[in-house]
Amino acid sequence: MSCDWLKPYIGCVVVCDLDEFYLVIGTLTDVSDLHLAFVDADLHDHREANSTKEVYVMETRKIGVRVNRARLAIPLHRLVGISRMDEVVA
Repeated sequence: MSCDWLKPYIGCVVVCDLDEFYLVIGTLTDVSDLHLAFVDADLHDHREANSTKEVYVMETRKIGVRVNRARLAIPLHRLVGISRMDEVVA
């Protein structure tokens, strides 16, 4: 599977919805056929939150990324959706 469609997101702060309960917000640095790599990322487990994913993303857009991982890699097959943070609408 080609990941060329993800290359325009490299260098951008992105919001990645993952399967299960996870969300990644961070700067995408690299893509491969198997993984996405991030720096200054927030790996967020929605089960630990008191708000919806949408509210959490909007709060992050206002206050900035709550970095809890200096570097992070996730398997590409876990990705459900990706958006640039500046394209998230209220």
